[in-house]
Amino acid sequence: MKNRSSLIELICPTCGEPLTAAENSSECREGHTWKIVDSIPRLVEWENHYSAAFGLQWRTFRKTQLDSYTGVPLSYERGRRCLGESVYQSLHGSDPYYVLEAGCGAGRFTEILLNAPHAHVFSVDSSDAVDANQLNFPQNDRHRIFQADIVKLPFSPYQFDLVFCLGVIEHTPSPEETIAKLYQQVRPGGWLVLDHYHLGFRSLTRFGATVFRLFMKHLSPESGLRCTERLVRMLFPLHRTVRNVPSLRAVLSRVSPLLTYFHRFPELSDHLQYEWSLLDTHDALTDWYKHPRSVGQIKRILSNLGAAEIRVVRGGNGIEARCRRPT
Repeated sequence: MKNRSSLIELICPTCGEPLTAAENSSECREGHTWKIVDSIPRLVEWENHYSAAFGLQWRTFRKTQLDSYTGVPLSYERGRRCLGESVYQSLHGSDPYYVLEAGCGAGRFTEILLNAPHAHVFSVDSSDAVDANQLNFPQNDRHRIFQADIVKLPFSPYQFDLVFCLGVIEHTPSPEETIAKLYQQVRPGGWLVLDHYHLGFRSLTRFGATVFRLFMKHLSPESGLRCTERLVRMLFPLHRTVRNVPSLRAVLSRVSPLLTYFHRFPELSDHLQYEWSLLDTHDALTDWYKHPRSVGQIKRILSNLGAAEIRVVRGGNGIEARCRRPT
């Protein structure tokens, strides 16, 4: 089944055979059938996936991190920094540019990618966050959405000019496998852009978050969200009180499970500070997997894949990296 907006070839994520479209499903010649619901191919084999909590999270906070909602270009700045100027300029060139957005969530970076007028964006998420993405950025000739596992992607290899994956890989069962599968999608001469949690002192000393996560990750998505709301309602005023006292802020960040952004993003209003705290605290306490890696480890993963022009630096949420598939 050829995508209507491009020549990207779709394949069955189970056996790799080409998919043939029907009215409400697609099927391969091996007999694997996949539903199409609300115009989104649902290419996942399970319902209780480890990403279920993320699905509820992005449906609940579907606009929270959109630059068009906040009025602050936080997603744009992060995305452009991770791309680097050369890749950013290529994305905004005059030729069609095919982008795989892996782990799209509600679309904070979908918005940024679609702002490039010749970009054809294929947004993929394993959870039903794809429904929030479609509400924010409906599908059209330049945007297609798929619900699929990040390590069982429904695309033939080596087709994309850019594979873009921010805020996702550390939450998968094996970051090494995930990066390898994403790199497989990059065409010769194309780019892989990713970020990752950093394995460092701060990630090991947030005792409050560690303790609460041991309990909350086992809750149902709905219970996890309610628990997060109670925690933020109770502790957010304390974080706001000490936001201008560095010593107290440092201590509180170790013992409190909340994530807040008074210091990092002071341009956000108090309302948005609360909303972002709710969103990211839930994200940090309910994720099933949290695998930090060092700069050296990410470099070795990319090098072992045979990538060229590797750049791995500390920044953003921990580590930001990009590399190119040799031509």
